[in-house]
Amino acid sequence: MRHVFPSDRIVDLLNAEHGLTSDEVEERRRRYGVNDIVMDASAGWGDILRDTARDPMVWFLAATALLFAWLGDIAEAIVLAAALLPIAGMDAWLHRRTQATTAGLAGRLTPQVEVVRDSEVRTIASRDLVPGDLTIIREGQPFPADGVIVSGANLQADESTLTGEAMPVRKRPCEGRPFGKQDTSVESEFWGAAGTRLLTGEARLRAVFTGGETLYGEIIRSARAGRHAQTPLQTAISALVAALIVAAVVVCVALAATRYYQGFGLVDAFLSAITLAVAALPEEFPVVFTFYLGVGVYRLARRQALVRRSVVVENIGRVTCICSDKTGTMTEGRLRLAHKLSVDGLDANELQRIAAIASRPQSHDPLDMAILEGEGAVAAQEYLATFPFTEDRRREVAVIREEDNCLLAAVKGAPETVLSMSLMTEDERAAWRAKTAELAASGHKVIACARRRLSDWSGGEPDRNYRFVGLLAFEDSVRDGVKEAVAKAQAAGVRVIMVTGDHVVTAAAVAREIGIGGGSPKVIEGTDLANHLARGGRDGVHGFDVVARAIPAQKLDLVHALRTSGEIVAVTGDGVNDVPALQGADIGIAMGERGTRTAREVASIVLLDDNFRTIVRAIAEGRQLFHNLKLSFAYLLMVHMPLVATAALVPFAGFPLLYLPMHVVWLELIIHPTALLVFQELPAAGDLDPAPRDAKVRFFDWREWTLIGLVGGLVTVVIAVGYERSLGIGSNVEHARTMALVALVVASATITAGLSRLRSTSAIIAVVAAIGSALALVQVRPVAELLHLSPLHFDDWLVAGLGGLLAGALAAWLPRVSRASTVLPPQGSSR
Repeated sequence: MRHVFPSDRIVDLLNAEHGLTSDEVEERRRRYGVNDIVMDASAGWGDILRDTARDPMVWFLAATALLFAWLGDIAEAIVLAAALLPIAGMDAWLHRRTQATTAGLAGRLTPQVEVVRDSEVRTIASRDLVPGDLTIIREGQPFPADGVIVSGANLQADESTLTGEAMPVRKRPCEGRPFGKQDTSVESEFWGAAGTRLLTGEARLRAVFTGGETLYGEIIRSARAGRHAQTPLQTAISALVAALIVAAVVVCVALAATRYYQGFGLVDAFLSAITLAVAALPEEFPVVFTFYLGVGVYRLARRQALVRRSVVVENIGRVTCICSDKTGTMTEGRLRLAHKLSVDGLDANELQRIAAIASRPQSHDPLDMAILEGEGAVAAQEYLATFPFTEDRRREVAVIREEDNCLLAAVKGAPETVLSMSLMTEDERAAWRAKTAELAASGHKVIACARRRLSDWSGGEPDRNYRFVGLLAFEDSVRDGVKEAVAKAQAAGVRVIMVTGDHVVTAAAVAREIGIGGGSPKVIEGTDLANHLARGGRDGVHGFDVVARAIPAQKLDLVHALRTSGEIVAVTGDGVNDVPALQGADIGIAMGERGTRTAREVASIVLLDDNFRTIVRAIAEGRQLFHNLKLSFAYLLMVHMPLVATAALVPFAGFPLLYLPMHVVWLELIIHPTALLVFQELPAAGDLDPAPRDAKVRFFDWREWTLIGLVGGLVTVVIAVGYERSLGIGSNVEHARTMALVALVVASATITAGLSRLRSTSAIIAVVAAIGSALALVQVRPVAELLHLSPLHFDDWLVAGLGGLLAGALAAWLPRVSRASTVLPPQGSSR
């Protein structure tokens, strides 16, 4: 990975002795602000209490405890009041967790740092650090900011916080590197990042980015912002919750009226209504979804994909088409001059010299850098005029004055453009075109060069009568893992389209090498793209896998057409000219290493390693997150359906209340943490799951709803049968109520096991804790009597266990049904 930054950020970058002066520090603090990487690092008790007060369960417990105290049932009031402690404690712990573990993140940062200022070493608060400061990092200490390592030996760093890679990473000082006056870039081995830790050695770091501009700060702010930004799916969930609340209110009022009419009294009617309301209240749905957004930011960051907008966590897993650049994303983006084909009688180095004259000194363009390396470097020239490369001109021209005072025009650019500007016969032109095609077919980037002596020059661009001097061919190797990533994406129904400005033959060669279009890619030029798109609908966006010689406007047109046809489109880009396409896509993906600041600011994801493989990994992670969220919601539905149904139907039928307030508390302590913590930890599968059937946002299709309904219905029947059976044996209401509660708790445990396949530690803990709580609260007689329950017999546990096992077995089919509900389109472009 390369790190790009403006050169005005640093002062005497590579000097490992001299730091800033006090005046420079004050000027830079006014300019860049303080080094607050984690804002509001820890939530105070006031914040936690306010969050806890939003939990309706707390108000339910307080209100019912006061009611029982008013009625004189002090024991019941004490039990309910005591239940406030675990509820409030669980809320406090979960709220701390859902705040992206900010306190833990802040703990990875150093509160103080040693710096060199005014020619002496000082210890200052980390937040007072400014860009340009020379810091001293000792063994075991965290890096206080992002910056360049300027001295040190035997350095190793722990970067697992940012990359998830547990192995130590070697670092070394950036010595003897030339830096220009514009943007500067350095490799990761010379870079120290805030939030990572120096394991061995002692380093001096020149701070470049501080505060929210550090990578660590960006990730934290993205996660925190993700908890507040409303996404389309979150809005839909909020609407669903509102509808459920209205329905719950109607049923609760009807139940209260029914109980009062049946003669159970006003207190029973009130308790029936409020207990059912709390059981039916769907507050877990928005809480779980918001929590998963924050989790998603971190899981994607571990995949080298920095999320800048929370909606991406929701959308990334639904991507059905990727429009990707070639250079730097699928390939390494580091051109190497591999072949020099000069005209007869011309030295190959002279060919490179002509290309170097037409290149820009101090350029960061990979092509110019490759030309200017080694023998391509030219002595200082008197440049009279330059005519830069543009998309429509496809050439770059420079006019210089040589040592003999003669004027020379040098041009480099697309072979077809330079050949058309050169004096030669049609046979010669055809021969050079054939050589161009041969080189391009093997994956090389080919440019042509020509020169012209000027005897009478008026100042305009010389655009004809050149002497052709030859071709230069450059190699840009395919990145490791890209071929496998393309195959994985296409196998899962994600269409991959390469959009590049390269020659058609070059683009086709690279596409074949990485397997786009099943290894037989269909390539069109950007000029032909409009004809395809004019067909409209899905027909207009198929029939090609690669768009060569494409300009930004054509890339944007393609994105719009794909989205119109129903695709969820991810687009990669690195320059200002890619900004329209990045904004027009469902997900804009900017390059973190070589992308411009403008591209990174408008993109919703920034690739930290510029690798196409990372896009596919991010899609896989997004789909796993969505899959985990579906499992959590399915669990809530499978458990809440029988809970609400039995809480309403049993009293409606004239029987005593099935669940008392303290029983709802017990169930809440099981359901809430299970939904939040168990499923979000499930790991991503090795393979990329199939693409969605369509672009519509939906959690469950009819197959999944049917299975959820069957599980919920089965548990409802088990609870009802167990309750009626126990009540009929001895008319013991407490025994019947206990039977119903145990059946629901066992079903909750087995459903958790079936959905999670016990693939995480929290899943095992949740299952064991649920069963253990049932044994402890039911079979220990004093505790059972306090909770208005009674110990169960072996046959009772057998009925509850068998019913729960059957429910868990049905629930275990849901992941398989979910995958079966998607369609696997054939590989290639004609989905």
